[in-house]
Amino acid sequence: MTILVTAASGQLGRLTLDALLARGVEPARLVAGARTPSKLDDVAARGVRVVELDYTRPDTITAALDGVDSVLLISGSDPGDRLTGHRNVIEAARAGGVQKLVYTSAPQATTFDYALGADHRATEEFITDSGIPAVIVRNNWYTENYAADLAGAAQSGVIAAAVGDGRVASASRADFAEGAAVVLLEDGHIGQVYEFAGDSAWTYAELAAAAADVLGREVVYQPLTPAEKAAQLASFGLDEGTVAFVVGIDEAIAGGVLSQADGLLGRLIGRPTTPLVDGLRAAVVSAA
Repeated sequence: MTILVTAASGQLGRLTLDALLARGVEPARLVAGARTPSKLDDVAARGVRVVELDYTRPDTITAALDGVDSVLLISGSDPGDRLTGHRNVIEAARAGGVQKLVYTSAPQATTFDYALGADHRATEEFITDSGIPAVIVRNNWYTENYAADLAGAAQSGVIAAAVGDGRVASASRADFAEGAAVVLLEDGHIGQVYEFAGDSAWTYAELAAAAADVLGREVVYQPLTPAEKAAQLASFGLDEGTVAFVVGIDEAIAGGVLSQADGLLGRLIGRPTTPLVDGLRAAVVSAA
């Protein structure tokens, strides 16, 4: 079996390659795709085949799929502008006879109406309509997403958000990468849609307490209304569209979009997911 990891120069892609190698996959059975292959020179030095792969250039996708059995399609990074690229990969994979496509989607993409889910919902529908054998893994929030909140709290002692009492079942990026590796390697997952998340869901008050532990200073959670959050973001110079998108995410969190925590990811990877405080501490170290 030969596995292609798309967007392999990104953080999730690199960690997934690490997880696959750690689980005994021979480097020669891995293909790492990136728009700029030179960013993966270190990966090539480990014996992994590195190829050019640009979601917007179908010719590079077709070439990258040569001899590939399974594909990890890591979603594009530009909300509202990634569906065409996803479709290009899916169509090429189907035409190339790929036996398993794993797609990294968003939490509750087809059941919760929020801006972040739109591209993912459409991609999931396209995968279903394509008939390609597939597994959908809907990754909850990366704990590393809160590195900026920690940096701000280190100065202000405050984490402010319009999430109310909403809960977040975050896990480390490495946890999600290992989950993707397991699904790629194991049989029995085709046709499944998995809500990948941390073992427990926390509130922003608990996030503030964990931040205080990591930073060694008092940190409090300051609840904002959506209007207050929008005004805060606008004061930072963000444009209207970005403000609306970010506030919409907070409102979705308040509505429970990230609250599901059933232990599935931990069971699949064979260990507990990374606790919040440990994930935050690692994020601080990484940013230093």
